[in-house]
Amino acid sequence: MSGKLYGVGVGPGDPELLTLKALRLVKEADVIALPGEDPKKSVAYAIVKGAYPELDKKELMAVPMPMTKDKEILEKSHAEGTKAIRMELDKGHKVVFLTLGDPTVYSTYLYIHNRINKLGYETEIVSGIPSFCAVSARLNTGLVERAEPLHVIPASYQIKEALTLPGTKVLMKAGKKMKEVKKQIQQLGAKGMMIENCGMPDEKVYNSIEEIPENAGYYSLIIVKDEPAGK
Repeated sequence: MSGKLYGVGVGPGDPELLTLKALRLVKEADVIALPGEDPKKSVAYAIVKGAYPELDKKELMAVPMPMTKDKEILEKSHAEGTKAIRMELDKGHKVVFLTLGDPTVYSTYLYIHNRINKLGYETEIVSGIPSFCAVSARLNTGLVERAEPLHVIPASYQIKEALTLPGTKVLMKAGKKMKEVKKQIQQLGAKGMMIENCGMPDEKVYNSIEEIPENAGYYSLIIVKDEPAGK
């Protein structure tokens, strides 16, 4: 009998935001899959370790997920990751793949999930607290109210038109394009705030677009509103 793959969201960074279901599945798992070359260097590993110190007693599986847009490299890594997980499922193992935030929002896990699904194995996605919800809460403000729309935008792509949309804009994973992202927001005269590494020990809060450094890290999230932030 084949095992089952769970894509488990571990939240944005604070171990206390790990859900009870996520923690239960981690404890029950035969294998814990983590993105990256070294499982113990994964941010998802650090988050769960903070809530479940016994994590090291589990069998940890590294699933390399290179940070690139090269389709050939991505295709190869996804195929290799799928093969490794499939081998564990064929042993009847329960495999829990840990991923930051929520598995349904720009998650690299989905590439593996879709492949495993097509192969006919049983899978389940387990929600985690999305980073943009945690960031808004940390900023002590709401994301949207009344009839305001919410737009979640991958900031490493073209965002000029997206920034003109009404309502609240969530800009995720600006990464190396932070300088250009800042420039476009400022040109529109928009107001925003950002948190880098939300819920983690090295968390940094920036209360205006002007304060944001151009070399901000990968786990940086900007919230842009039609009205001044905090109102």
